Amino acid sequence: MRILTAAMLAATPAVAQDLTPVTFGANWVAQAEHGGFYQAQEEGHYAECGLDVTILPGGPQVNNRAQLLAGKIDFFMGGDLLYLFNAAEQGIPFVAVAAIMQKHPQVIVAHPGAAKTFDDLKNLTILVSDTSYQSYYRWMIETKGFTEDGRLPYTFNPAPFLADDKVAMQGYLTSEPYLIEATAGFKPDVFLLADEGYETYATTIETMRDTLETRPEVVQCFVDGSIKGWYGYLYGDRTKADARIMTDNPEMTADKIAYAVEAMKSNGIVDSGEALEAGIGVITEEKVRAFYDQMVEAGVTKPDLDIAAHFTEDFTGKGVGMEMKPAE
Repeated sequence: MRILTAAMLAATPAVAQDLTPVTFGANWVAQAEHGGFYQAQEEGHYAECGLDVTILPGGPQVNNRAQLLAGKIDFFMGGDLLYLFNAAEQGIPFVAVAAIMQKHPQVIVAHPGAAKTFDDLKNLTILVSDTSYQSYYRWMIETKGFTEDGRLPYTFNPAPFLADDKVAMQGYLTSEPYLIEATAGFKPDVFLLADEGYETYATTIETMRDTLETRPEVVQCFVDGSIKGWYGYLYGDRTKADARIMTDNPEMTADKIAYAVEAMKSNGIVDSGEALEAGIGVITEEKVRAFYDQMVEAGVTKPDLDIAAHFTEDFTGKGVGMEMKPAE
């Protein structure tokens, strides 16, 4: 495969015929949390090194992770590290090659003043979905002293929360707080689990081990392009990327996107921790193993799994794109 340099692109008018097509499957419908990938596509960062990238949106009836396993797409936008631990348990050769979000944006929201601290949430009933109960709520029980009785199933209907100030609710930092304020007229108190010690990555870039081994240049190009896209989306002109997001998801609006971007920036969701020194997307063995140990201790995942086979540090941590971030 021919990987093109920026100079070669400038000198080649019919470059499109030389690009290698790849497909990236998102894990949900288009939104600001996917913005850096759209930015990379719109600004030509993938094409700079030889790729023609198609972004395939996800959704409630779309399973792009299964598409990756079936070989129908090349890369997948993963969730947190628990999915990789599950892959290790099941012997599925998914490998994370980058982690865009250094902090998971999972939050618990409460009515104003109902809980002054995270610990105070124990005095409330918390709406948590069955899936979330099997992950971070188990961690909350084992490490923070929350109880089974303090949780009720969340069906993604916020009405019980809105009607009762003794009820808290799961959510995403970039979404639910804005929707609550916009629809109910009050600003909820927000508790970010990452700031309480739930230290997993989120929005990983996953591929199959075979792709990693046989086409490492494609992997590197996609990772580098995505990283540049995220710097541009957070710190540059994101107009074109936002337009693409709203085209792919007509229910998305500019005000929702603006809120989500500011929430990501002000809370260091993407650009914090190791990423400040090594660049956006960095993934480290130390953090992966620390979170794995947390989940084993909480009884969420099995001990003695070969998790090393499901992530790699080889494609990130090189400072790619850092020059695009404005000096502070």
